[in-house]
Amino acid sequence: MTVLGPLKIRLYGDPCLETKSKPVKEVGPVERMLIAAMFETMVASRGVGLAAPQVGINEQIFVVDTGKEILTVVNPRIIKTAGSEVMEEGCLSIPRVLVDVKRAKTVWVEFTDGENRKVRGQLNGLLAKVFQHEYDHLQGKLILDYLSLKDRSRILALMKKGALTGKVLSDDDDNRRKI
Repeated sequence: MTVLGPLKIRLYGDPCLETKSKPVKEVGPVERMLIAAMFETMVASRGVGLAAPQVGINEQIFVVDTGKEILTVVNPRIIKTAGSEVMEEGCLSIPRVLVDVKRAKTVWVEFTDGENRKVRGQLNGLLAKVFQHEYDHLQGKLILDYLSLKDRSRILALMKKGALTGKVLSDDDDNRRKI
């Protein structure tokens, strides 16, 4: 199988990141090549998740590797959620920015895997958090959308200037894996 190699990650401001993704009819050879390239890109970028819109493709596909669990997710649905917690999240498409995001602690999901098998299950902890983050990408939603208008405007102004302060990854944190 030919692998596409690491793909270019789209950055904040790219319209692809704010567009709702289309369902995938079937996981075939083209989708499997994309999935392989997405895993390669995620690993090369030291991420724990990567959604197709982040590489310029508005299809409902994302990949996850938390170090403990690996998932290929196609056409996901979140059926139910329970509990909540606020945690800092980063995003490969918004480098050096960390945002406090309130997420469910537990999610019940269903999706198709990379072999066209239907999967239903309960996810907890980091896996639940990453699933929700990547699911948001498929809806055209980013971590900045969780900020108040005032905080979002401040961060966007700093991003425009190229001068971020406050909640950003420091050079020492650069080896942390990002969602």
